[in-house]
Amino acid sequence: MLAITNAKIYTVTDGVIEQGSILMQGGKITAVGKSVSIPAEAQVIDAKGAIITPGFIDEHTHVGGWEEGLGWEGADFNEWTDPVTPHVSILDGINPADIGFADARKGGVTTVQITPGSSNIIGGLMLALKTSGTIVDKMVLKYPTGMKSALGENPKSTYGSQGKAPATRMGSAALLREALLSGKQYVAKQERGDKDWKFDQKLDNLAKVIRKEIPLRIHAHRADDILTAIRIGKEFDINFTIEHCTEGHLIADEIVKNNVTACVGPTIWRRAKVETKNISPTTAAVITRAGGKVAIITDHNIVPQHYFRIAVGVCIREGMPEEEALKAITINAAEIIGVADRVGSLEVGKDADLAMWSGDPFEPLTHCLLTVIDGEIVYQRCEEGK
Repeated sequence: MLAITNAKIYTVTDGVIEQGSILMQGGKITAVGKSVSIPAEAQVIDAKGAIITPGFIDEHTHVGGWEEGLGWEGADFNEWTDPVTPHVSILDGINPADIGFADARKGGVTTVQITPGSSNIIGGLMLALKTSGTIVDKMVLKYPTGMKSALGENPKSTYGSQGKAPATRMGSAALLREALLSGKQYVAKQERGDKDWKFDQKLDNLAKVIRKEIPLRIHAHRADDILTAIRIGKEFDINFTIEHCTEGHLIADEIVKNNVTACVGPTIWRRAKVETKNISPTTAAVITRAGGKVAIITDHNIVPQHYFRIAVGVCIREGMPEEEALKAITINAAEIIGVADRVGSLEVGKDADLAMWSGDPFEPLTHCLLTVIDGEIVYQRCEEGK
């Protein structure tokens, strides 16, 4: 049993509690408020006025699948032998010993969605993990949480250079349509009970998208790629999100009109390729002001986990309201991933995942003092002798 007292608590869904307390037991939040009865047997931490937020949630990362400090040896997130690989799963490519998980805990990040890379038109299944643990299966919060897809430069450069499709944006869109159509036909045959239906791992995973059991999460930077993703998503009547959405600020009204969720980032990346030449830290703010639902993402290891909050701070500096920015990495991200029943806000009954901060968590001079996952302290600044 763990209790934190005398804290400024940002619940996200129920306002801010001044000089509040939070009680955790059995991995869950059992009480939160100004007047919380603390049992004598509880371990008590006096926050001394520090800020507590829900543990941050990064909707789009490659932690553990694209390990830092390694080359091809640690790159297990792109199965670049075929542009359509719905049968693979990032679950089988994650190394929980990757330093990125420790960085996440140090940065107050308690949940990450880990996705395959963007070399393929269809990249495989993704999942949500807690950032503490040594066995990936035991770290899983939800699996699967989506199917990865990609448009733009990455797939056409990966395969076009081999003389294979896709070599153009036309080819990319055609392959995506072909894959979704195959999935749709597979579902129809199964539902009709056709005698020629037989189990196929690739098509069965695509069927999850067609049946709206999971969304298609589509990597798209440039405005025309975003619009292609919207066009195809509507054609097949599937649930989908736009991942990166780099030029989303140029077509914010279209994004909102089509009720598209924008997972924006990395926001403080360099202009690494032609399709990111219009990268701007204003994107999240522009889409939010237009009425869109936004998550802010790192695309780790493009932006390392412990700099996640700094990237969010830049978005705030460029016009995103601080309350909306906090939602973008807590409750919004949780809802987009499909785990809001367990994480994303500080409420009784939810997982006891939180971070304690020496000041405004989005200011560079602030330190993460404490990170808690499932009611257990997984990072404490004083343990580093600082």
